[in-house]
Amino acid sequence: MKEQILNYLSRMDLLQKIDILHVVEIIFAILITASLTFFIWGKLKPETNLKELKSRTNSWWVMVFLFIAAVLLDRMITFPALALLSFVAFRELYSMIGFRDVDRRPIFWAFLAIPVQYYLAYIGWYELFIIFIPVWMFLFIPVRMVIAGETTGIIKSMASLQWSLMITVYGLSHLAYFLALPEATNLSEGKSFINGGQGLLLFVVFLTEINDVLQFMWGKMLGKHKITPSVSPNKTWEGFIGGVLSTTVISYFIGFLTPLTDMQVVLGGFIIGCTGFFGDIVMSAIKRDIGVKDTGSTIPGHGGVLDRIDSLTYTAPIFFHFVYYIVF
Repeated sequence: MKEQILNYLSRMDLLQKIDILHVVEIIFAILITASLTFFIWGKLKPETNLKELKSRTNSWWVMVFLFIAAVLLDRMITFPALALLSFVAFRELYSMIGFRDVDRRPIFWAFLAIPVQYYLAYIGWYELFIIFIPVWMFLFIPVRMVIAGETTGIIKSMASLQWSLMITVYGLSHLAYFLALPEATNLSEGKSFINGGQGLLLFVVFLTEINDVLQFMWGKMLGKHKITPSVSPNKTWEGFIGGVLSTTVISYFIGFLTPLTDMQVVLGGFIIGCTGFFGDIVMSAIKRDIGVKDTGSTIPGHGGVLDRIDSLTYTAPIFFHFVYYIVF
């Protein structure tokens, strides 16, 4: 009991150092403001279609609770929870794409790669974590498919399974590795960094979330010039630019969560704003090719889990390596 109390107090000290509660207050304040704005907007202009905007905001309420819990809870809970997120996302994607009957065994091996990848993140084995799926699984999966003896459609199955594994497991697993980062040594004067990277995890998740909402809002208010009309007709240059600039500004004010300098924080926010958009339109293109609106029905009324975290599949790995290159 005494040991548990000491661990709890130590944990609270950690949270105080990164001012985590202050950021949580900011997040909830923004979400409450957004929800009230859309409610009032809908009352004043009932002819305006705000269904998708409200759906995005409501789903992010759920995601915020989940990721804040991931930051606050013990690593023994957080890592399996993030692995489960990858499991659900991978299952939604491979079910949506469709595979041959003979691909069941390779898919089974792909599922087994999930706990391995997250265990490598848990123990902080960066060298193996970074190559396990892009190299080892990339080479193993085709061999397993060839052993099955069916060559018809094998190229499509290879490419589809490997891409699914990369985007939903490899990409998202970088969220977990934030929590296993070593103590930073390459810091500018006046900057501090808490071993474990909880602040970085919250930073990338929150900015990805708010960027998604802000790009949609700016697009609704000012959008006239479409970026990819054949992929995602609602995406406009005005929405993209407005969202990225807003996200970049917000990143500056929560930069204390990171070990980055002010200029690096702003660049990081800009990168998250752009790559979040890329993740969104890539998944939109996949769904349009298959002919589905949502990747699944895991979240009632809001589609699948992958619909809500598609932006994170891009922002997590790219921001992770941006920080790792600069700081570590």
